[in-house]
Amino acid sequence: MKRILYIAGAVLSVAAIAGCNDFLDKTPDNRTEVDSQDKVASILGSAYSNTDFQLLTEYMSDNVDDYGASNPYYDKFIEQVYKWENVTEDNNESPQNIWESNYNAIASANQALDAIEQLGGVDESATLRECKGEALLARAYCHYVLVNIFCNAYNQNTSVKDLGIPYVTESEKTLNPHYERGTVADVYAKLEKDITEGLTLIGDNHLKTPKYHFNTQAAYAFASKFYLSYEKWDKAKECADLCLGSVPTLMDWTSNSALPADPIVRGEDYISSDNSNNLLLETAYSALGLAIGPYSRYSRFAHGFYLANNETAAALHPFGSYTNFKCPMFFVTATSIQKAMLLKVPVLFEYTDPVAGIGFLRTVFVNLSTDMCILDRAEAEIMLKQYDAAAADLTTWQNNYVNSRSQMTLTPENIQKFYSGIEYSTGLSSTIKKHLHPSFSIDAEGSLQECMLQCLLDYRRLQTLHEGQRWFDIKRYGIVIYRRTINAAGIPETLTDSLTVNDPRRAVQIPDKVVNAGIEPNPRNN
Repeated sequence: MKRILYIAGAVLSVAAIAGCNDFLDKTPDNRTEVDSQDKVASILGSAYSNTDFQLLTEYMSDNVDDYGASNPYYDKFIEQVYKWENVTEDNNESPQNIWESNYNAIASANQALDAIEQLGGVDESATLRECKGEALLARAYCHYVLVNIFCNAYNQNTSVKDLGIPYVTESEKTLNPHYERGTVADVYAKLEKDITEGLTLIGDNHLKTPKYHFNTQAAYAFASKFYLSYEKWDKAKECADLCLGSVPTLMDWTSNSALPADPIVRGEDYISSDNSNNLLLETAYSALGLAIGPYSRYSRFAHGFYLANNETAAALHPFGSYTNFKCPMFFVTATSIQKAMLLKVPVLFEYTDPVAGIGFLRTVFVNLSTDMCILDRAEAEIMLKQYDAAAADLTTWQNNYVNSRSQMTLTPENIQKFYSGIEYSTGLSSTIKKHLHPSFSIDAEGSLQECMLQCLLDYRRLQTLHEGQRWFDIKRYGIVIYRRTINAAGIPETLTDSLTVNDPRRAVQIPDKVVNAGIEPNPRNN
C-alpha cells in the first residue's frame, strides 16, 4: 500500500489511496514471462522489499520515550507501536505492509530462480550463476527480516518449538496456496541453506547498481549477521573477515561533518551509494526521516534529551560524549518538540504532481555496511573470547567515529574498568549499561566478557541510532526495556509498562489478514 501526502505550507497530511494485495495471492497467469538473462537480472530488482521495518522497530525499542498525551503530534498507529500493542491501524510501515512487501520480494526471487533453471541453470553462463546467488541471498534476507520481527529470537533450546514464518521456496502454482509457519529452528536451517549456496555463486559482474543488490561484500556482511543470530560465532567471524578484508573502509565522518548542518544534506551523504562503506541500500516509502528529524511528526514519542544524555550519544563513553563525534548530535526544542538526533535518515519526497504538491515520502536505508560489520565481528570475537582482537575492532570503529583529540586505544583491561564502574540502568534512572539475559551463555556480570559485550552493545546502539537495528539486540540479549512518561522538567516521572525477558510481545503479532487466512497467530498473555 502507498499513501499520498498532501503538502500545504508546513502541514503534512496523509490519505490512503490504494488497497493492499492479500498475502501471496497473485494469480500465476499474471506473471511476467522471464525468458532471458536480462529479464532475470531485471526481475531481481523486485526481490527487495520497498517497505521498511526501521520505523516499526525503532519505535518499539528503548530509543524513544513518551513526552505525554498533551503533545498532539502522534497518531494511533505510532502509539500502538510504542506500546507494543497489536497494530490495527493502517499505515505504510505497518506489520501488514512489512509482511506483504517481503513476501512479494520473495515471490520475485523465486520467479527468478525458476527462470534460471528454465534457461539452463548456472552452468549456462556466469551471469545466470551470479543471478542465482543474488536471488538466494535476497530470498534469505527477506525471510531473515520476517523471522526476526514476527518470531522470538533464535534460541538453541526453544526454537524447535517457537512459531516460525512460512519459508517460501517455490513459485505459487495455485491461486490460494496453503502455508505452515513451522518453527524458528526450521526457518534458520533453511536460511543457512540458502545463504551457504548463495555465497558459492555470488558475484558482481551482472550488477548495474551494486549497492542496491546483494554484491559480494554485502553477501558476506549479511552472512556474518545471520551467523551471530544463529549463535555460530566462528562462522560469523569468518564471514566478517571476508567482507572487511585486511583494512576495513569505514564511513568518512570527516567529510560528512564538513557539509551544511541540514538533515537532508547530511542524510543524503550518509546513505550515498558512492560511500564505499555502504554495502546494501534499500529505498522505501517511509516517514522515518520526518519522525526522527527536526520536525513535529510523531514527536510525542521521541529520542529526547534525557535518553541522549543518559543512554546514547551525549552520555559518557570511553571516548567521552557526543562533543567528541566528528559529526555531532543536534538538539531541537520547540513547542511540544524535544528531539536529539543524528542526521542519518533524509526526507526524500517523490512528486507525482508537482503543481498540486502531491507525492510520496521516501527515504533510503543503509541495511548493511562495513561500520556495522566490524561491530558484528567484534561481537563474534567476544563470544569466542578473542578479547584482544575484539578490542582492536572496537578501537577501529571508535577512532573513526570521534575526532583526533578523543581517539584512544581500547584494551580488554580498560574496557572492563570503564564499564564495571557504571551502574545498571533502571526504569526511572538511565545509564548506558543494561542487564543482559541472552539465551546463550555469557560470563557473570562484571566479568571481562560481559563488560566487553556492554561496550559492543553501547557502540552498536550509537552506530544504528534511528535505524531500527537496536530492537534486534534487545531481543537477542534479553534486555528489559521500560515505557515511561517524561515530565515537564525533562526527566522520567511515571513507569507505564515494561517488556520483560520472556514477554510474548517481543514477537510482533502477525497481520490480521494472515490470521484470517488460516495462519496461527503469535501467543499473547491476554
